[in-house]
Amino acid sequence: MFYSLTGKLVHMEPGMIAVECGGVAFHCSASMQTQKNMPRIGETVTVYTHLNVREDALDLFGFATKNEMNCFKLLTGISGVGPKVALAILSEMTPETVAMCAASGDSKSFTRANGVGPKLAQRIVLELKDKVKKMGAVSAEVSLGGGDVGVVSASKNAEQAVQALCVLGYSQSEAAQAVSKLDASLPTEEMIRLALKSMASRF
Repeated sequence: MFYSLTGKLVHMEPGMIAVECGGVAFHCSASMQTQKNMPRIGETVTVYTHLNVREDALDLFGFATKNEMNCFKLLTGISGVGPKVALAILSEMTPETVAMCAASGDSKSFTRANGVGPKLAQRIVLELKDKVKKMGAVSAEVSLGGGDVGVVSASKNAEQAVQALCVLGYSQSEAAQAVSKLDASLPTEEMIRLALKSMASRF
């Protein structure tokens, strides 16, 4: 219903921001990561939004980036992960970190968020990996430059980077194309960061 809001930041407190558009201030629940990216009170801001419809309420969530909004939607699609837990995860982890941890099977990192125990953390990793498998990212073939030394580990890094980008909502072909242009010797996290930067500049 709402894709984004552009207006004046009029209020901010832990867990929420208020953006005034045309004389109406919209209350948006927000993660700590989003709040860190907000300007000063009174300055203009654009936030990407998601409206959560319940029987007794309409809850609006605001995000500093599209990646964070997409990651929030993926997280809330997992059984046992409601909006509050998803925001808690995104307060502790960036979307890139969520994607990396899901791709590498690191469930322990998710337990840093309030409301996420070991069992839920394992479910999050398994279901996010499942989503990637359904997109076909696991079998993605990425053509990398460089010699034969370290080709196996480099291919693994590239495959994980492609999987992580797919977790964030990019298509397999977009992710593979972006990763294929990178140095094969780079660590996975650096590949993800650089691929996101290059794709953001294209759109």
